Amino acid sequence: MISIELNQHIRQATQGNKASLQLVVSEVQNDVYALALRMLVNPEDAQDATQEILIRLITKLSRFEFKSQFKTWVYRVAANYLLTEKKVLARQPQMGFDDYQADLESDLQQPGDGLIQRPEYNAMINELRISCTMAMLLCLNPAHRLAYILGDIYELEQQQAAEILGIEKANFRQQLSRARQKVIEFMNTSCGLVHSAAKCSCPNKLTGAVSRGRINASEMFFSVQTSDTYQQIKQTIAETQQHLKATRLQQAVPAYRSPEVFGQVIEELVKQGMRHYAS
Repeated sequence: MISIELNQHIRQATQGNKASLQLVVSEVQNDVYALALRMLVNPEDAQDATQEILIRLITKLSRFEFKSQFKTWVYRVAANYLLTEKKVLARQPQMGFDDYQADLESDLQQPGDGLIQRPEYNAMINELRISCTMAMLLCLNPAHRLAYILGDIYELEQQQAAEILGIEKANFRQQLSRARQKVIEFMNTSCGLVHSAAKCSCPNKLTGAVSRGRINASEMFFSVQTSDTYQQIKQTIAETQQHLKATRLQQAVPAYRSPEVFGQVIEELVKQGMRHYAS
């Protein structure tokens, strides 16, 4: 949708037009969900956060002044929720890069023929690749994680990212630089896709992940929404310059679409929003 049409629907939505409000929600829900999923990793937590963020968007929509891109404003509302909401912060894992490296380097073994010959093998190893790539960002504190997502994964302009985070451009550059350094250092030492000398590789980690119940062939989420195979990503990373490999691997995670069409339940969302902000 072009911005002029979207702006018209935003104005009509603030005047009580339900159809326009439904359209506005439909326009942004995938962006909100994808950001929430990158921040939280757990799909159910991301879906809950998406609903809460959309409620905030609905109730604050009249405050949008059309001075910036609407998506920038949407991301700012989402960022504020993801960085300050107590129930979101309470779910943050207390995990550092050293802890994650120790976990990655445990239970390593070459996959047996029985695992390799399973029809789900390629999907399972891709599930592991994506979930691990996303989970390692949980080792960053929320502010640095969001700066890294906006700056290196989404590749937003620094001024736009700083506006989303509500900080000065120089502060954003500092947060991004620190986050980037930590991610690159970790992946260079711990991820076999990024550096061949690393102990962990997805094939050698899969057996342990299956035995621990972390990868279940009947309950896969991440791999079913991508057409890129593990081997394709491996080849792409191999052809990438060394200093860009960590970023390229993070960018290889799909922008997941919201599993729920929130625009279809817009009236209930509005009611929830009114109750939420009246309490």
